[in-house]
Amino acid sequence: MNLFLSSWDLVHVYLTVVREGSLSSAARKLRTSQPTVRRQIEALENELKTPLFTRAPSGLIPTDMGLALRAQAEVAEAAMGAFMRGATGPAFGETGTVRITCSEVYGVEIMPVLLAKLMEKHRGLQIELVLSNRQDDLLKREADIAVRLTEPRQAALIAKKVAQVELGFFASPDFLKHHPQPKTYLELSEKGRFVGDDRRDQIARGFAAAKLSLPVDIVLRTDSDLAQLASIRAGLGIGIAQVKLAKRSGLVRVLPELKLKLDSWIVMHEDMKHMRRVRLVFDYLVNALE
Repeated sequence: MNLFLSSWDLVHVYLTVVREGSLSSAARKLRTSQPTVRRQIEALENELKTPLFTRAPSGLIPTDMGLALRAQAEVAEAAMGAFMRGATGPAFGETGTVRITCSEVYGVEIMPVLLAKLMEKHRGLQIELVLSNRQDDLLKREADIAVRLTEPRQAALIAKKVAQVELGFFASPDFLKHHPQPKTYLELSEKGRFVGDDRRDQIARGFAAAKLSLPVDIVLRTDSDLAQLASIRAGLGIGIAQVKLAKRSGLVRVLPELKLKLDSWIVMHEDMKHMRRVRLVFDYLVNALE
């Protein structure tokens, strides 16, 4: 088997079909026709000399080999993305593309304001902003810089600790018009209508670290930080939010004596420290978030 495939495009099509689950959906994603996607999948299967999918009424189901190759294909995809970003500008220049990953709340509420100031000064920069909480995206080269609320442990990463993020319990004024404001945490825990996590355990771990029991009456569950914030604003219940963002939104702090603090970090792969535009954005974010 030729280990050097004739075209990266075939691998990209394969990954899209795996993610979308059907030829038609993949074709829409790729902005091409379904027959074209089918021919490209067949070409890749012929080159690899192994089937990657089985056809089913519900769509395409990856074979064992099709599933096994996904991780390697995603590593190749990330490496190709890093390669293309590296080619957008000179290594020692301040022009080109920098890919940043951060949480939903940072990406919507904080980063656009910071980046507007940066890019007004450096007109040659292009930013790719990825909203994700995954910790392995820098090691896989899926991004150049990450803003994270947990300390990275990998030796290959350069991390700068910036200002702590203070969290508190908040509710909308409208919610508090119709529901009594808890006077103690016991009241909030047992009777407070709470907006919390669905499947992840981020809030549960925070409560455990603060030696607090989880609220009982959770009226809305979602693993999206942005949806939680929007739900608090809409008056669905009491929830946890960053203090600065909550005050900016006109939310009312409940039990202000209860404070949760998280360290925040700006992180990049050590291989990026000599890339001038990446270092420029990294240093800017460190200074802005301090």
